Amino acid sequence: MKNVWMAVVAMIGLFSMMGIGSKAEPASAAGLLSGGFLAEEGTPPPGANDPRCRPTPDHPYPVVLVPGTFETMERNWINLAPLLKEKGYCVFALNYGYSNGIPASGPVADSAVELKGFIDNVLALTGAEKVSIVGHSQGGMMPRQYMKFLGGGNKVEDLIGLVPSNHGTDGVAGLSKLTSTGADVTSCAACQDQATGSEFLTKLNSGDETPGSASFTIVTTRNDEIVVPYHSAFLEGPAKETANITIQDYFPYDQIEHQNIAQDPLAFKFVFDALEHDGPADGRRASGLFE
Repeated sequence: MKNVWMAVVAMIGLFSMMGIGSKAEPASAAGLLSGGFLAEEGTPPPGANDPRCRPTPDHPYPVVLVPGTFETMERNWINLAPLLKEKGYCVFALNYGYSNGIPASGPVADSAVELKGFIDNVLALTGAEKVSIVGHSQGGMMPRQYMKFLGGGNKVEDLIGLVPSNHGTDGVAGLSKLTSTGADVTSCAACQDQATGSEFLTKLNSGDETPGSASFTIVTTRNDEIVVPYHSAFLEGPAKETANITIQDYFPYDQIEHQNIAQDPLAFKFVFDALEHDGPADGRRASGLFE
């Protein structure tokens, strides 16, 4: 854990040196019609945020990529976005939750409001009825706030979470220092919200954990050193709508951990399977090991 959080410290320091600031105001109506709201998000990963892309009958739902805590879309989805584009999907991605110049670190409820605005714009731009969402870490959990409390329940076809912090983590709350400037964990609202037993997660997970009409696919790893324990990522939901997948059950030699799972070709197999079929991913079908 020490090495992981030293890396987090270094990453935050890099953000400060780069002068990353808060996002622009929401797009105007004219900007929406021209796809200008996408430019306001900043530099996208390859293959994402093409305002000319329109869904096809084979791929009717745009895919929205949601990065994790302290991450930007450009870094988090540098490998997955172009692969999805090659498969024929319209791919969109956003940055969110800027606090003190650090991405995805603000209150999760506020970030969900940003996601709602972005998805509304994507639907208006493309004419699609729904989107599919792929999220990493916080980005796999936060959309459930949008779906449960912000009217997004019937606007999402699939929610695919890579190591999502659905039930929080015991690996964050005990930190005494989070950044090299000496700020403690209380300065990262998203970190507080993702701690096990937080007020935010208690409310989010009360009642239905899989809201709306979407299918839910969770892909995690036993080596997750950030979302601790790793199985706190799992969701309770009907089997026909919910798949909780541990990658080592299908690829035992894949020792991927929290951060790099968003770059892992084996994890992508479950993402593609969920997007290409009705319902959540089927681990046996996706891995191809049991055919």
